[in-house]
Amino acid sequence: MTTAAGAQTLNFQAEVKQLLHLMIHSLYSNREIFLRELISNASDACDKLRFEALDKPELFEGEGELAIRISFDKDAKTVTVADNGIGMSRDEAIAHLGTIAKSGTKEFFSQLTGDQKKDAHLIGQFGVGFYSAFIVADKVTVVTRRAGLAASEGVKWECSMVGDAAGEYTVEPVDKAGRGTEITLHLRDDQDDLLSGWKLRSLIRKYSDHIVQPILMKKEEWDKDKNEQVTTDEDETVNQANALWTRSKSDITDDEYKAFYKHVGHDFDEPLAWSHARVEGRHEYTQLLYVPAHAPFDMWDRNARHGIKLYVKRVFIMDDAEKLMPTYLRFVRGVVDSSDLPLNVSREILQESKDIDTIRAGCTKKVLGLLEDLATSEDAAEKEKYATFWKEFGKVLKEGVGEDHANKDKIAGLLRFASTHNDTPDETVSLADYIGRMKEGQDKIYFVTAETFNAAKNSPHLEIFRKKGIEVLLLSDRVDEWVIGNLTEFDGKPLVSVAKGGLDLGSLEDEAEKKEAEKAADEYKELLEKMKTSLGERVKEVRVTHRLTDSPACLVADEHDMGMNLARILKAAGQQAPVSKPILEINPQHPAVMRLKYEEKQFDDWAAVLFDQALLAEGGTLDDPATFVKRINQLMMAMSGS
Repeated sequence: MTTAAGAQTLNFQAEVKQLLHLMIHSLYSNREIFLRELISNASDACDKLRFEALDKPELFEGEGELAIRISFDKDAKTVTVADNGIGMSRDEAIAHLGTIAKSGTKEFFSQLTGDQKKDAHLIGQFGVGFYSAFIVADKVTVVTRRAGLAASEGVKWECSMVGDAAGEYTVEPVDKAGRGTEITLHLRDDQDDLLSGWKLRSLIRKYSDHIVQPILMKKEEWDKDKNEQVTTDEDETVNQANALWTRSKSDITDDEYKAFYKHVGHDFDEPLAWSHARVEGRHEYTQLLYVPAHAPFDMWDRNARHGIKLYVKRVFIMDDAEKLMPTYLRFVRGVVDSSDLPLNVSREILQESKDIDTIRAGCTKKVLGLLEDLATSEDAAEKEKYATFWKEFGKVLKEGVGEDHANKDKIAGLLRFASTHNDTPDETVSLADYIGRMKEGQDKIYFVTAETFNAAKNSPHLEIFRKKGIEVLLLSDRVDEWVIGNLTEFDGKPLVSVAKGGLDLGSLEDEAEKKEAEKAADEYKELLEKMKTSLGERVKEVRVTHRLTDSPACLVADEHDMGMNLARILKAAGQQAPVSKPILEINPQHPAVMRLKYEEKQFDDWAAVLFDQALLAEGGTLDDPATFVKRINQLMMAMSGS
């Protein structure tokens, strides 16, 4: 860092350098977005001034009309985007323009691949913002002054991406009479087409028509003598400059809805679906809510900013009004405009407000209804949209089963699972689909949980179900344990783990099978007691199984004990799981068990090996792998007569 006559030269944060490199090399095919992003930022700056001025009217400095101005200079080869919004102080300019102060930045960069298309998509999720200026400019100059500061406290920030100074920027004090920010782009040699009023106007109308503040340009007229368009001193408003959400749905095109999403969501992919409604009655508000097509890279940070902007009577109040949407719908983007809330509403007031609770409930219901329409639609394109949604946001939606009791049944209907019906990891089976395929006489929804899909699919607990053709849900997401812990039934049918308690297949089990199981339990009574004694504290009980057809043994949890998979998840997370012993079930038809019935000399080794095998098959880990291997080797040698 160097300082001279009040000017400082600083280096960009490493992540910013990476992002600038991507801007210049990966995003060129999407270069038009630079104007959309800069106008969007200017609009936010105006919104923030209006909000801060609710408490401090003096911030307007006698000029209450907020606007964004676009101009160009053919001779200097520059395009300028200026606003009279909140502006920045010196420290803010360094913080906002030299740093990416967004959670999850490292995760974002760890996902970059070097593939231009994929990286461009990721940057879309990240929100391009100010740095998109470098797509078209090799030098950017920012002159800004925060509202309320003296004219002498203006700041000039400048960065060139050519020569030895690339990756450095300078900051120096300047005089700036008016508040706000002026960004001047010194265009690259191949960007001359942007030095045209017609071109800039077309980009504004294409990407920023919905911006609430007027976007002004100097009017152009045809000069017959010069035979060209000349700029006059008269201003004209290029965009519609009214809040899109206040217009009637019938007056708004799909393209306008999509353009507004790109502004409000800072995304350059189109949204998956949206809902626009005006709610009237005791509480009046308008909601325009979007479901994105892709998950943001920081979705798993539950403290990340939420995507709902709150307005009161069209006045912007706050950017991430997290009280407007439950955490499990944190991916939703959009706008809520209330007619009832006070203009000076604060975050503290929002925490206590009954009006906000009503709006939140209404927004939640609307988003779940939108998803339900996609999920149940007969239209193939809509179904495909829901499949895309589930792939991107399914795990987050599952959190809602335990978080939102009022909408639990609705959320349960939206859930999708893998199952033995398809035997693939694709989560496409709804609980309604499962019930529709249930066997005659079946009154339960069966599931198995495991660490991985393959562990669930090949679980020994499924053997009797596969034999009888009974479908079982295969749950391998960590959040699934949370889901089934909070969802005990669906449509009157209880959800039952195939690895807990005594297996009761009811009328799905014929009389002959029941009698055979009872007979085996009597025949093996002595062996069961002997194994219980041999295994001691490792098991709660040893009994004859109803579940197995091919495996010699399996472990199950008692009816009211914690499942072994959940216990492992808690342990891995450093939490204490209640200590509970498993039940060992043995298959009397299996040769290994039959042999054990008459074994004397190495009975304890055989019993221990059966238990350890069952533990491994269930996805557990052995306390003492070396002893297990040693036992296996000894038994193999004994069987071969060595």
